[in-house]
Amino acid sequence: MSQKITVALGRNSYDIHVGDGLLEQAGPLVAACLNRPRTVIITDENVARCQLPRLEKSLTQEGIAFDSIILPAGEATKSFQQLENLLDQLLALQLERQDKIIAFGGGVIGDLVGFAASIYQRGIGFIQIPTTLLSQVDSSVGGKCGINTPRGKNLVGSFHQPDLVLTDVSTLDSLPKRQLLAGYAEVVKYGLIGDPAFFIWLEENGQKITAGDHDAQTEAILVSCRAKADVVAQDEKEKGQRALLNLGHTFGHALEAEVGYSDHLFHGEAVAIGMVMAFDLSVKMGLCPAEDAAKVRDHLTKICLPTRLSKSNHPISQVNMSAEKLFNHTLQDKKMADGRVTYVLTSGIGQAFLSADVTPEDIKHIFQMAMD
Repeated sequence: MSQKITVALGRNSYDIHVGDGLLEQAGPLVAACLNRPRTVIITDENVARCQLPRLEKSLTQEGIAFDSIILPAGEATKSFQQLENLLDQLLALQLERQDKIIAFGGGVIGDLVGFAASIYQRGIGFIQIPTTLLSQVDSSVGGKCGINTPRGKNLVGSFHQPDLVLTDVSTLDSLPKRQLLAGYAEVVKYGLIGDPAFFIWLEENGQKITAGDHDAQTEAILVSCRAKADVVAQDEKEKGQRALLNLGHTFGHALEAEVGYSDHLFHGEAVAIGMVMAFDLSVKMGLCPAEDAAKVRDHLTKICLPTRLSKSNHPISQVNMSAEKLFNHTLQDKKMADGRVTYVLTSGIGQAFLSADVTPEDIKHIFQMAMD
């Protein structure tokens, strides 16, 4: 039994189906979305090993012809090289403009495949089947697609909405614990932005989510997707309030760039550290109670997510960084306008807002705090 959320974008509207064991029901749902019974599944090595047979069986039973393209796993796959590789394989398969492809994996696969779909023959449709908690609650919804460059994360990309999102909670069972924890950071984000009651619920149920409780995971995914769907429906191309979804991301992206998008720091881990930094900055600027910042840090620590760059057992503590270099990475942020970066700050838990009134000195100070 699945539940459905609609992302209301007029002619670009689509449904998100969330359920336990949804891969076994994927065939009919995918078939209803295709213009002809033909598609291509794009996934990575890890998902192919653990989950691909389930999806292939469901499509076969529905009479859908398909090819499967398997890419390397990891953030490094979001690159020009792999984009070119993927496009070449799609061209070799002679996909037509009416066809749709399937992004089957985490945020890396979803972002890369969505971008490829947006530029293949000037744009074809695609379906998101996210397999990580991070992609299920965030990156599979909203149409943001792209790749990384040495100068920054997601600096090359497009907005290209999927035609359908299928979220099977059971795929989280094969996810490494560290990846599951990283995805949890994006769940917490929704409570911190505008839903303090959800944050309270997470304080009580967060450990169930990270321990693999499907009911708790389903509830967290549904609340998160509804929140994101509402924001995207109001601001599809991130001209305003959608930027609130980037709480902690400007700091986090700087950290990811500094470690070269390596496994030293997963995206969700960078977001966890970045959200703590956003609260610390808000406290420093006299905008947020220190008690709220402490609550956020304590909750993330209890869940076993990193909240600083030093004095921990996390691999990031072994990386030598400087506040100046990290600050320079923030200058590549996509929210830059008139030479100033817009930051997501907060008046407290559930009270995020946007501000460009942040000094370089304050940003460097917060980076330094995280390293001390």
